[in-house]
Order: sequence, then C-alpha cells, then structure tokens
Amino acid sequence: MPDDSTSPRPAGGAGIPTSSLDPAVAARLKRDGAGLVCAVVQEAATDRVLMVGWMDDEALARTLTSGRVTFWSRSRGEYWRKGDTSGHVQHVRSVELDCDGDALLVRVDQVGAACHTGEHSCFDAGGALAVTRGGGDA
Repeated sequence: MPDDSTSPRPAGGAGIPTSSLDPAVAARLKRDGAGLVCAVVQEAATDRVLMVGWMDDEALARTLTSGRVTFWSRSRGEYWRKGDTSGHVQHVRSVELDCDGDALLVRVDQVGAACHTGEHSCFDAGGALAVTRGGGDA
C-alpha cells in the first residue's frame, strides 16, 4: 500500500478496510460505525492539545511505523499525512490507547501550526467557551 496521503481508503472483503496494523493492537480498538477511532493530538513539549482527528486501522498502522501522523479524512474520503502539503509536520513521540479502546492519545513534536487556520492549536482557533456551574460541588 502506498504511503502517500492521497491514496483512497482500501476496502477488504465484505467492506472491511485492509490494514497492516498488528492484529493484537487492532483487537483492542473500539471503532465507531465508520470504523474510526478518535485521535487526540498533544504537543509533547507543552502537553497542549493541538487537534483531534480520526484514524482507521491503516492510518494508525502508518502512524506507528512511519514516525509521522496519518489520519483518515472524513470530508475528503482519503488518508492524509499531517504536513505533506503545509509543511506543518507532526513527528510522533508516542501513541497511547485509552481504557475503553475508543480514543488514542498521540504525542507529537509539532513543526509549525497544527490547525488549518494557521493557529498553533485548533483550540486556539476555536476559543474558550463560558462555563457556568450549577448548584453544589462536583
């Protein structure tokens, strides 16, 4: 399978995507109805959350073996490796799976902006929301 970011998502038998992901890792994942797992990307140097993306088994396999973060683009319907067009590369430091198997924490060394808006973090671009607390301590 090519490593470029524009190759279409392959379909295996019965509509199941083919993948080079280690079967032991694949067995631990809890995917959504589209076969995807949420990937939270965090900057290793600052612990700042940079962005959220989606990975299928093949995107995770590419991320684990290439040293660069690869996502499945739901809007474009293709794999994309962060930074291939913008130069804003994410070098993988570590990948962790949460206790339920339905989310990944990808710690990276970020080069340039992580957000497509040009902001360092997608959460800088989105901004803070007002929080109001109801009665009682939580």
